[in-house]
Amino acid sequence: MKYPLIFSVLLLTACSQTPAQIADRSATLCPDSPNCVSTQDSRESHHLAPFLLSESATLDQIQQVATTLPRAKTAVKQADYLRIEYTSLVFRFVDDLELRISGRELWVRSQSRVGYYDFGVNRQRAQALRDSLQQAQLIE
Repeated sequence: MKYPLIFSVLLLTACSQTPAQIADRSATLCPDSPNCVSTQDSRESHHLAPFLLSESATLDQIQQVATTLPRAKTAVKQADYLRIEYTSLVFRFVDDLELRISGRELWVRSQSRVGYYDFGVNRQRAQALRDSLQQAQLIE
């Protein structure tokens, strides 16, 4: 009897995690929890190596590549900023991938909205993005 209750709580938690507005956190350091990675965070557990853009890379091209990753949808797009939401398959948890073009750099920040530990999913997503952007010749 307790398993249906646990499943119901998880389902409701996953459904209720969509905030009305998420502020741009692309330059913000990650929280202490291990569910976030960023090119702007120098702490080893959160740090991502820089993404150096090729001269011809545009935000539209980056968006096209980033949304090919599984269960992705664009949430916000501005002149130099993009937030993409990735939804987990089973429990429908949402992670936010924030991308900002700053000169020749692409700032990358990926964080889970709920929970403490993400089992390395955000770091894996950032690496998959790096691989895809390199393959598309949008980063060096």
